[in-house]
Amino acid sequence: MAIDTRPTPVITTLDDALAGLDALERASRPPRDRPSRRLLRATWPKFATLACILVVWQIAVWVHWQRHILQTPAHVGSQLVSLLSSSLFWQSCWATAQQAGLGYLLVIVIGGLVGTAVARIRVLRSAVGSLITGMQTMPSVLWYPLGYMVFGQTSKAIILMMVLGAAPAVANGFISGIDQVPPGLVRAGRILGARGIALDRHVILPAAFPSILGGLKQGWAFAWHALMAGEFLITLTPLSLGGRTVNALSYGDYATVVALMVVIVAVGIAVDGVFSWADRNLRSRYGLIEASAS
Repeated sequence: MAIDTRPTPVITTLDDALAGLDALERASRPPRDRPSRRLLRATWPKFATLACILVVWQIAVWVHWQRHILQTPAHVGSQLVSLLSSSLFWQSCWATAQQAGLGYLLVIVIGGLVGTAVARIRVLRSAVGSLITGMQTMPSVLWYPLGYMVFGQTSKAIILMMVLGAAPAVANGFISGIDQVPPGLVRAGRILGARGIALDRHVILPAAFPSILGGLKQGWAFAWHALMAGEFLITLTPLSLGGRTVNALSYGDYATVVALMVVIVAVGIAVDGVFSWADRNLRSRYGLIEASAS
């Protein structure tokens, strides 16, 4: 048997070594499915859940549970289509969107500043750390009396409810993320000359951002709860989504009530989808999941 005496190629550079590792990883990676199959795999559980909800809903109608109140899925669906073709409905959406955008922006700014300061200054942590957690556990609707006393029946009262109800969640996200930054990374940043705000901006906050993103997502949930509670309690002109829901309920228009509830839930699902997309991309960028899996 002949012996192969040819010299084995030697990897002499780091680029060649990395290229070899990348090629080995690509070879061991399973082939990716077609986009249509990935879309089907991601969406069929959601449609199956929706179908189960509709079936249970229809059964409840058939057995005459709350027969004068509960509307059929078909009736609510037709009412939802009617709402989507109404200009007043889109005015309500715009009114809610304006309050949601302004309130959540304030939540991010105030929660981020407070959380960063508490995490970095020991005296502040001792003074208000437990207070932030206590405020986070307080139901958002309980901030309505304070909002009413300060601003009356105005949109500012709703914004105040959003800030007080959601900023603590964002602040805790910043605190948790900063606490989990490896000390070695902070020391390396200081060795390279980063101090004060520059250290926070270029080293600590980027390293803490995965936890911060979780706090931002939780803060949005609390802000949306506070917004809906405020709109239910404070009637504004033009009517917001929450105000229109209460108005339909007072007139006994239960199909419109359920249709608006579907819209409110759909908005929450859509925003959660945006946060989930951002979370997957962030974890892929930080090497926490495979880029191909995102």
